[in-house]
Amino acid sequence: MKEIIDFSFWQLLAAYVFVLILILIVKIKRIPREKEILLATVRMTIQLILAGYILVYLFENTHPLLTLLSICIMQVFAIYNVYKRSNTRINLKMKKIIALSMTLGIFFSLFYFIFIVINVSPWYEPRYFIPIAGMIIGNSMTGITLGVNNLITGMKSHREEVEGALMLGATPKVASKKVTNQAFDAAMIPTINSMVGMGIVFLPGLMTGQILSGTSPIVAIEYQIAVILGIVGSVSLSVILFLHLGYKQFFNDRSQLIQDYD
Repeated sequence: MKEIIDFSFWQLLAAYVFVLILILIVKIKRIPREKEILLATVRMTIQLILAGYILVYLFENTHPLLTLLSICIMQVFAIYNVYKRSNTRINLKMKKIIALSMTLGIFFSLFYFIFIVINVSPWYEPRYFIPIAGMIIGNSMTGITLGVNNLITGMKSHREEVEGALMLGATPKVASKKVTNQAFDAAMIPTINSMVGMGIVFLPGLMTGQILSGTSPIVAIEYQIAVILGIVGSVSLSVILFLHLGYKQFFNDRSQLIQDYD
């Protein structure tokens, strides 16, 4: 295998021409997104450079506490992003449910993956633990954001339907079943679509990175299959746990629909 090509500063700078093309397009179309694009580009660059130096430090100073601290910071940031990206206001109880669901779903899937599937030694090896955690946490964040938004908007838009079912004697769980099923479906669609197109429509990031670094494509595929299955487990567990606990927040102790959820 040939060694990976190391970018020079000017080669990397040349890649930013695509950002300039995007800015030119939105300017011609008079879409006011220039500042947002510039901010996103600067933020992405700074974040990735910082992440690179932090990873170098973690790889050279392997310690279980440092690895766990890194995962906890990533997890807190992901939960905060879910709160921030929600289309509607989320009350404190719902925020706690989101945090609990994400923590249980992600950590169970992550530790199962590390201890059972990969069985890496030592278990806190940051070269394996941190990239895999990043992919699992990132995808779970997207899934649960969709689940939160669809549950809240669904309960509001199907209010009459839910109330009608309650009046006919249905339990809150049965009355809100259609909404929770739709929310679960919406949350899983990006992951399922990703699985369907993988290998034909596109090559996933993990697999591409490994192949570029000189790893055998067969080994890269094995890792990619295992990781995507870990992501499926984490997203589905986090979302189903959130929906199981979250729908109850729309009902009071007498199983009546709360009129003003906010």
